[in-house]
Amino acid sequence: MKPTAILLLIIAAGGWAGALPAAAAEFGLADGKRITDQGGRRRVVDQPFGRIISLYGAHTENLFALGLEREIIGVTRHESYPPAAAHKPVFSYHDDPEKFLAARPDLVLVRPMIDRGYRPLMDRLEKSGIAVVSLQPGTIQEMYVYWQILGVLGGRQAEAAAMAARFRRAVAAFAALAAGVEAPKRVYFEAIHSKMKTFSPDSMPIFALETAGGINLAADATPVRGTNIAAYGMERILSHAAELDVYLAQHGVMNQVSRQTIIAAPGFAALKAVRENAVFLVDETIVARPTPRLLLGIATLGRILYPSVFEPSAATILQAAGLDPQ
Repeated sequence: MKPTAILLLIIAAGGWAGALPAAAAEFGLADGKRITDQGGRRRVVDQPFGRIISLYGAHTENLFALGLEREIIGVTRHESYPPAAAHKPVFSYHDDPEKFLAARPDLVLVRPMIDRGYRPLMDRLEKSGIAVVSLQPGTIQEMYVYWQILGVLGGRQAEAAAMAARFRRAVAAFAALAAGVEAPKRVYFEAIHSKMKTFSPDSMPIFALETAGGINLAADATPVRGTNIAAYGMERILSHAAELDVYLAQHGVMNQVSRQTIIAAPGFAALKAVRENAVFLVDETIVARPTPRLLLGIATLGRILYPSVFEPSAATILQAAGLDPQ
């Protein structure tokens, strides 16, 4: 069993995660207040934090969803959701530590890539008495623990539990819709076009795809260095040419690709999905981020794959979960 899986079992049983070595991918919550982050930090949260700087868009979105808008005193430059986040003061891991210190935060939320890449800034913040917490879940089960931790950090435990309950109910409702599909479509979900990479089988985008009733044709993909990205390659994609019903690609900062670029890729004219004009781009922020809007990603994929099945029920499910059906 993987260390992360063991850690989650300990959490579920109510044990203290600190008994395990804190590897980069491990994090947990025990006793309702003992947190281990992905940088190996262990912290007992006796009082919620009230001045929070978020250096990751998913943290910001989740904090807003938990009702912590007032407690957020800083966000990253390119925040797009919710719209109110764009009006918060802007911070960057490239900034001098003095800018952070002048704002007097009591908590700075980061993700592991930033934690590892900007150690002098992290060390300075911590030496100045500012808490640093590094989190970025990779699976759905980790996402639920991550939401609980954010709830503890902000004093919104009940709201975090309610958010998870709404999410689970909506997932069950979407799965019930998908169960009525008579001929499930076979899908390749692109993560990075330039490197011909897909998503790992236990990643959030694949969870969204399978909840929407799609069959992941790259279920044998091998994750790259413990990430949610998986190597696949042109030859393996083309090996599914005759059976590939739909070609999906996340679109955004991680994959700045166009439909035309995908269609024009060498050999892709042989793909059934290309021949039948079934190539679609999906906003990466609704399929790859650990936020409640992952439900919007499921709905979007369902509408692409099975429009007659997912409309109008998808909108009703999203509204019940407190989301704009768009």
